[in-house]
Amino acid sequence: MGFDFTYSEDQLALQRTLRKFVENEMVPVRRHYDETEEFPWDIVRKMQDLGLNCIVAPEKYTGMHFDNVTISMVVEELSRGCAGMTLAVLANYLASEPVLIAGNEEQQDWWFTRACEEGKLQAFGLTEPGAGSDVSAISTTARKDGGYYVLNGTKCFITNGGVADQYVVMATLDRSLRHKGTVFFIVDREWEGVSVGKKEPKMGIRCSNTTEVILNDVKVHKKWRLGEEGQGFSIAMQTLDASRPMVGAMSVGIAQAAYESARDYAGQRVQFGVPIAGFQAIQFMLADMAMKIEAARLLVQKASFMLDAGIPASQVSSFAKCFAGDICMEVTTDAVQILGGYGYSREYPVEKMMRDAKIMQIFEGTAQVQRVVIANNILRGKA
Repeated sequence: MGFDFTYSEDQLALQRTLRKFVENEMVPVRRHYDETEEFPWDIVRKMQDLGLNCIVAPEKYTGMHFDNVTISMVVEELSRGCAGMTLAVLANYLASEPVLIAGNEEQQDWWFTRACEEGKLQAFGLTEPGAGSDVSAISTTARKDGGYYVLNGTKCFITNGGVADQYVVMATLDRSLRHKGTVFFIVDREWEGVSVGKKEPKMGIRCSNTTEVILNDVKVHKKWRLGEEGQGFSIAMQTLDASRPMVGAMSVGIAQAAYESARDYAGQRVQFGVPIAGFQAIQFMLADMAMKIEAARLLVQKASFMLDAGIPASQVSSFAKCFAGDICMEVTTDAVQILGGYGYSREYPVEKMMRDAKIMQIFEGTAQVQRVVIANNILRGKA
């Protein structure tokens, strides 16, 4: 399996564009959106103008092709600016995966045309109060009624839940069947019975819209079922295998920004007559930060490469998500430590980065769940 670690000229040009966008558009307003917890519509529209609303869509809908290696680079660069803002478009990636995996032509046309041409936002409706890491414990029900299914249930912690125009929703036909009874549906925000519940007050990623999505006798025509009955669990697992490296890429972006802030501060902050970067204790911290970020980035790139090559990537996807999330928390904590009192102040960005980092160890499967996945693969002889 050959892997080229260099970006193409097109990828490098996109990276330069994104770095300018982050510095000119995201960095100046990230503190405002963190404090107000407003959804960053102006930044989202600008990201859509760059084509970032549809980075996972097939080329026929966009005229562009973004492979997973390129997408991971995009996510890392945007997350250097603000993870909350990045999630507004990354949620489209997550929600679109089931449509790519199991959607027919009619379903994909409806889904991607609205996102790419009309700028519609999307959300992935999986998590519930009693089901998150244990996907087979889904309690949202789908009752067959002629040519329709009637959905009832409450989804929680849904990224873009209150601003999305279209959802993919997982439900169960029979809870006693557990994962064998699960099924995915496309759901339009405007359909009768679809409503948005409470908005979550969060530690970090505060400008990301995170809400309940409530389904009350929502009639969904059978043509909007993704795949076959009973395939929901399989679709969810394939989706998470694809999305977890992108959470890893977010972690790398946050950690990179925190490291750069700490490095620059250490070169300027003078104590005992010299910059603190002259102290070996600080030098070792910076060296460890840089080394671990690079290791996390390489895992993300490897998982992305394997996805692009059609190579089973469940194990490496969990490696990338888990390792990068842990490193992100560690690096941002060390960045706050290096900045000292200023690191603890909201006037400097590293305290926000530290708060944003924590969710990287939680959503898309906690760090502990990733270790369960990894251990299961090891013990089944798949790793």
